[in-house]
Amino acid sequence: MIAGLRYLAIGSVLVGGLSASPAEERPAENPVGVPAAPELADGASGADGAASEDGAPTQSSTQASIPRPREFYFTRAMYSGFSRGFSRGSWSTDYPKADQQFLMLIRRLTNVDAPERENPIRLDDPELRRFPFLYAVEVGYMNLTPPEIEGLRDYLLAGGFLVVDDFWGSREWANLEFELRQVFPERPIVELPLDHPIFHSYYDIEKLVQVPSINYARRGVTWERDGRVPHARGILDDDGRLMVAINWNTDLGDAWEWAERPEYPLAFSTFAVELGVNMIIYAMSH
Repeated sequence: MIAGLRYLAIGSVLVGGLSASPAEERPAENPVGVPAAPELADGASGADGAASEDGAPTQSSTQASIPRPREFYFTRAMYSGFSRGFSRGSWSTDYPKADQQFLMLIRRLTNVDAPERENPIRLDDPELRRFPFLYAVEVGYMNLTPPEIEGLRDYLLAGGFLVVDDFWGSREWANLEFELRQVFPERPIVELPLDHPIFHSYYDIEKLVQVPSINYARRGVTWERDGRVPHARGILDDDGRLMVAINWNTDLGDAWEWAERPEYPLAFSTFAVELGVNMIIYAMSH
C-alpha cells in the first residue's frame, strides 16, 4: 500500500471511447484498436537489462507470456544512448520501481485493466505497435540509430503516443530536439496550453508543477542545471492529435518511484500521479 497518497478510487473511466465501471465485464478485445499484448510471465521483465557499451539495449521485450491479455501496458522505451555510467543505459533510470508503483496506482485509481509488471521494449522492435503508450526518460542522453528513428516514426504515425520525462536544462533539451527532428523533420514542437485535453482527460490540472527528484526535494530545491521553469510541449499529427508529450524540467518518474516515502512531498507525488493518469487516458482515447 502506498503511504502518503490520499486518493479515492473513481468508479468509472473513459477508455478508448467506452465508459466502463468496475462491476462491468471488460471486453476481450482491446478497445483502442491495437492488438492486445500478452502480460509478461512472473519473473520476466521483458528484458534482461543487458546493454552494449554505448548504452544500446540488446534484447527484445517480448518474451514469456501468460494467456490473458490486458487493456493497457505501461511500456518503457529502450533506446540507444551516450554512456552515463548506467549499466543498462539511461533509458532505465528509476526502472523498474517507478513503473511498478505507478501501475499499482493506476489499478487503484481507475478502471484501466493493467498488469502489475513493467514492459520495456526496443524502439526497433516490430512488437512496439502493440502498445499504444510509450514512456522515455533521460532523453538528454538519447542517441537513436536509424532503425530506432524509423521504428519510432512508424509507431507514432500509426497512432502511438510517446511521453518524454526527466530531462533538465538547455543542453538536454537541445539533444532531444535534435533526436525528434530526425524522427519528424517538418513537424514543430509546440507549447501545450493548459486547456489542452491532456490536462483534463481524467483529472483537471490547472497549473504545471515542477516535480523534483527525491534528492533535490530533500534539500528544498525543485530544479536541476538551468532548468528552473517546467514546460509541457508536444508534437501533433495532421489531425491535431498529440503524438508526443514532452515534460521538460520535471521528473514525474521519481515522484512515482518514491511516493511511499514520507519525506517526499505529497504535492509533488499527487501532481505526478494525476498528470500520469491523464496521459494514459488521453493515449487510450485518442
